[in-house]
Amino acid sequence: MSFDKVKTLLDLLSNSDADEIEVKEGDFSVKVKRHRQAPLPEYYQYPDQLPQTAGQPAQPQAAPIENTPQKPSGHQVKSPMVGTFYRSPAPGASHFVEVGQSVAQGETLCIIEAMKMMNQIEADRAGVIKEILIDDGTPVEFDQPIFIIQ
Repeated sequence: MSFDKVKTLLDLLSNSDADEIEVKEGDFSVKVKRHRQAPLPEYYQYPDQLPQTAGQPAQPQAAPIENTPQKPSGHQVKSPMVGTFYRSPAPGASHFVEVGQSVAQGETLCIIEAMKMMNQIEADRAGVIKEILIDDGTPVEFDQPIFIIQ
């Protein structure tokens, strides 16, 4: 069976109400199925129209914006990879850096374990560690801020 025939089957299925097409040609057979998702309830499609129960407000009350804590300004050192963040070279060892500590460019700040490889993350500029944004032993994402240097 040629690729063009398979493509024709897919086109037929997409343009019909059928959920399945099966074609046999000699020893070769092709079965194409479509799995349709049930439509979402309206309140998932339009969250502002959630079902109401007696005595409940129409929309949840938002917290005041002025109570959000401010992040210290400064240079962000970001994770160059996805992995697990470690502040020390081994369990029980002292941390590479602490808040308030001066660091030189190229100094090791932490380790990120990715695929069983320990990757040392170095300071990309000199300064003082103002904040450590990640807890020891927690996962980090690519480009996630991990330190603030000022």
